[in-house]
Amino acid sequence: MLEIAAVIIALVFVVLVGVVIPTVLQLRKAALQAERLLSQVSADLPEILKDLRQTNENVRVMSTQAREGVDRASVLVNALGQVGETVNHVHGLFRGKGLTFIKSVVEAAVGLKAVALTLKNRAQKKEGG
Repeated sequence: MLEIAAVIIALVFVVLVGVVIPTVLQLRKAALQAERLLSQVSADLPEILKDLRQTNENVRVMSTQAREGVDRASVLVNALGQVGETVNHVHGLFRGKGLTFIKSVVEAAVGLKAVALTLKNRAQKKEGG
């Protein structure tokens, strides 16, 4: 009976070794692939980091330029708003007081013409009389 138990234990050991050996070989293969991948990443990482830094710098420069452009556009929009307010104010003055101003200019012109005619008539009378 002891011999049968020893044979069974030997068979179990052989089956166990038969299962463990392929698993260990597969683990070894996976470890080698991981090592190759890690060395490839280590070789490529400095170039990737350099590109990433350059991209970051480009984005920083573009955002600074965009901020400056927005500031300039804001100044321009404010100036245009002020010009618009001035035009509106002048337009309001001419609408409200424009007719009165034109009427005053016409009256002044008529008055000056009358004064000129009067002076001319007096000058002619002095020459003739």
